[in-house]
Amino acid sequence: MELILREDVQDLGFKDDIVSVKNGYGRNYLIPQGLATLATPSAKKVLAENLKQRAHKEKKIVDEANKIAEALKQLEIRIAAKAGAGDKLFGSVTNIDLAAALDKEGHQIDRKFINIKGGAIKRTGPYEAVIRLHREVVLEFPFEVIAEAN
Repeated sequence: MELILREDVQDLGFKDDIVSVKNGYGRNYLIPQGLATLATPSAKKVLAENLKQRAHKEKKIVDEANKIAEALKQLEIRIAAKAGAGDKLFGSVTNIDLAAALDKEGHQIDRKFINIKGGAIKRTGPYEAVIRLHREVVLEFPFEVIAEAN
């Protein structure tokens, strides 16, 4: 089943991509949730026309995403978390915590665009996250998890 995505869908594609999925996934999830529409020939023509018109606007959005990426590269984020014996944390540090730390620095980034390598963090130390600011702008962002001072 061919569908045109209306929104970004993780591990599938970006908005306005034409993707091929299994019938059940498209019919039972993507279409009812409003995430996709059927890729009929007329819908493909409309999509092509919209993409032409949006091409020059897209360049401005990519430039803005690159500016944000350069600003993020200058940041050094340290997330303080309660730690027990050694370097083991009570609980874990996730993309939600990193999004909150970036928000404190003045950069609002939705947590669903932040992917911490290896999943939830259970120990102190340096880590990396992948932040997707745009489909063409992806940033490897280093940060550190430190023990909270009592």
